[in-house]
Amino acid sequence: MPSDHAIAAEPSDGTSVAAEAPRALTSHLLIRSAIVLVNPLSGSTGPRAVEEASAIMAEYDLQSEVVELVGATLDDQVDAALAGKPDVLVVLAGDGTARAVASKAGPDGPLIAPLPGGTMNMLPKALYGTTDWKQALREALENGSEQFVSGGVVLNESFYCAGIFGSPALWAPAREAMRTGKLGLAWSYARRAFRRAFSGKIRVELDGGKMRRTEALALISPMISKAMEEPVGLEAAAMNPMDASEAFRLAATALFSDWRQDPSVATQSAKRIRIRARSRIPAVLDGEPTLLPPDTTVRFVPKAFRALAPLPPASEDSV
Repeated sequence: MPSDHAIAAEPSDGTSVAAEAPRALTSHLLIRSAIVLVNPLSGSTGPRAVEEASAIMAEYDLQSEVVELVGATLDDQVDAALAGKPDVLVVLAGDGTARAVASKAGPDGPLIAPLPGGTMNMLPKALYGTTDWKQALREALENGSEQFVSGGVVLNESFYCAGIFGSPALWAPAREAMRTGKLGLAWSYARRAFRRAFSGKIRVELDGGKMRRTEALALISPMISKAMEEPVGLEAAAMNPMDASEAFRLAATALFSDWRQDPSVATQSAKRIRIRARSRIPAVLDGEPTLLPPDTTVRFVPKAFRALAPLPPASEDSV
């Protein structure tokens, strides 16, 4: 029976040609099996993603299976993959699917490799530093190590990079509409966001402390935060623009650059964050917009799931 790997070919003159040797897997841990979940319809995967992923996996000496996700059975397919207990579960799909798989796996599940297959790809970019899913896959397989990823959870929704709560979160749909070329829709979203920029502040309580009013709140995971060296909590950043023009600038920097350098942002670490408002709270969790109840609590999770990703440069130097 033919294997998943290259087989020696025999030319017509009867001589044999040696098969190519498998590519080397990471030396940081043992990988014997992998399941790759692929949604070819998601943001940046492409229609040939299943075929391309299969070809890449065949280059390595491990038992692998590539599964094409189908909308109607996606949850069952994810559950079946987790039940198979592979050493690595690779996810090439949208941002929401990657977050859901990581959340289901938890700290005791298989190593998760969330490849950049969505639109914003916040988590994959944080882990692999690239939006090229093929490059990220090779990096994970050839240089990956076990990394615990911490994050936050709110109403059973997890985020592992950042959550933005309050009026600046309203700019996320406009940004995504711009990315997909829907300029009319982007303008409509932008007008709505600008009108609601000062419709009501939120009230924030950090670790049972004093309730404070702020325009918006960002919660950043230790993996992303430049202010924390250890996973001791979420970096909580209160945003307080002085007027509408500053709110516009802050919303733009919150979505396009390092907004933590903004003078109207103050940060501190927190493990339990209560957020209150007069109406539903707009939020963006790892790039995905959502609406939360007027009284919402976010919890810090120090070990949310195990990722297969290359060691950061500082860690490599210390080994």
